[in-house]
Amino acid sequence: MPKKPEEWLEKVSPPEKTKGNFKLFLGYAPGVGKTYSMLSEGIRRHSRGEDVAIGMVETHGRKGVADLAQQLETVPRRKLEYKGTIFEEMDVDAIIARHPQVVLVDELAHTNIPGSKHRKRYEDVQEILAAKIDVLSTLNIQHMESIAPTVLTITGITVRETVPDWVPLMANETVMVDLTPEALQNRLRRGDVYRPDKVDQALKNFFRGGNLIALRELALRQVAEHVDRSLESYMADKEIEDNWAVRERLAVCISSNPSAQFLIARGARMARRLDAEFYVIYVDAGRDGSGDRQKSLAANILFAEDLGAKVVRTQGRNIADAVAEVVREKHITQVIFGRSAVKGLHRLFYLSAVHRFLREAPAVDVHIVTHDGGEPA
Repeated sequence: MPKKPEEWLEKVSPPEKTKGNFKLFLGYAPGVGKTYSMLSEGIRRHSRGEDVAIGMVETHGRKGVADLAQQLETVPRRKLEYKGTIFEEMDVDAIIARHPQVVLVDELAHTNIPGSKHRKRYEDVQEILAAKIDVLSTLNIQHMESIAPTVLTITGITVRETVPDWVPLMANETVMVDLTPEALQNRLRRGDVYRPDKVDQALKNFFRGGNLIALRELALRQVAEHVDRSLESYMADKEIEDNWAVRERLAVCISSNPSAQFLIARGARMARRLDAEFYVIYVDAGRDGSGDRQKSLAANILFAEDLGAKVVRTQGRNIADAVAEVVREKHITQVIFGRSAVKGLHRLFYLSAVHRFLREAPAVDVHIVTHDGGEPA
C-alpha cells in the first residue's frame, strides 16, 4: 500500500527536540574572555535570524562586555530582598515565558539569593534546557567540585561557589576560552579585568604566573577529557571498532604473579614518555583462587593504581579473547605482554596465546617484555 503524504513527511522530518542544547565556555581564570566570547556568539546567532536573549550577564564594569550586552535583548531580572538589601537574580519563569531560541546565562556556579526558585544557577539552567531553550553559559575551571581542593593547594584560595562535576559534562559542546598567562597579566595591568586599585594585589595572589600556568593546564585537561569522551561516544554510536590513534592508550596485561610489578613499572614509564593514558588489564580465568595468589594480585593492582593506571578487571576462560575485547572497548593503541624466560611447552602455550590475541584484536602495537619469573606475568 503506498504511503500517505503525511507518512512520508514524518519519515523525513527531523526528530522533535526534547530539550535545549547546552554550550559551555570554559576558562581557567577571570578575564580570559569567556563572557565576551559568549556574547559574541549570541550576537552572531541573532544576526543569522535566531531569537536570542540575555538571561544574566555580569559586566563587572568591563566596557567591552557592556557594549556587546547592549546589542541583545535582556530579560528583566527578578528583585529579591535579603537582610534589608535588594538583590537582582535571573528570572527563570520570565525567561521560559519569553521562550527565546537561545538564552545567555553567565557564571554557571553562582549561588542564588535565598528566596530564589533554585539554590544554584546551574539548576536554573537545567529548567531552561528542559523547556527546550538552548543555553550558552560560562564557567571557570576552579569552580568544579573535584578541582576546587587542587586549586586551594595551588593558589591558597578557597573556592566557595562550585558545581558538581556532572554539570559541565551536561554540555553538548565545550569551548575552551584560552589566553596565555602573560597576556592575561597584561590585560590585568591595563585595567581590563579589575579596577586599577585591585591590580597589584591580584598579580601578587591569584594571578601569579605559576598559578595561572597550573590552572590553564587543569582547564586544558578537562576539555581534552570531554573531547575524548565525545569521540568514544561517537565511535560507540557508529559501531566503529577500529582504533583511531588520536591519543595513545597503553595497556599492560598482568596476572597474580608478583613479577607483574616489573611490567607495570615499565608500562608506566612508557606511558609517561608517550603522554598516553595508562591501563592495566587483569583477566580472571579462575586460576587465582588461593589466598597467596589473591594477596599478590591485590598488591599488583595497588601498585598499578599508585602509578596512575586505570585498572580493568574482567573475566574470561580465554585470556587472549578477553584482553582483545578490552582493547576494542577502550580503544587501546599499545599492549604490553610479559614473557618469563621459559622454554619448551610453556613457551608454545604462550606464543599460541599471543597469536590468538593478534588474530582477535583490532590493529594495535604489541610489546613482548621478557622478565625473570616462573610464569608469564
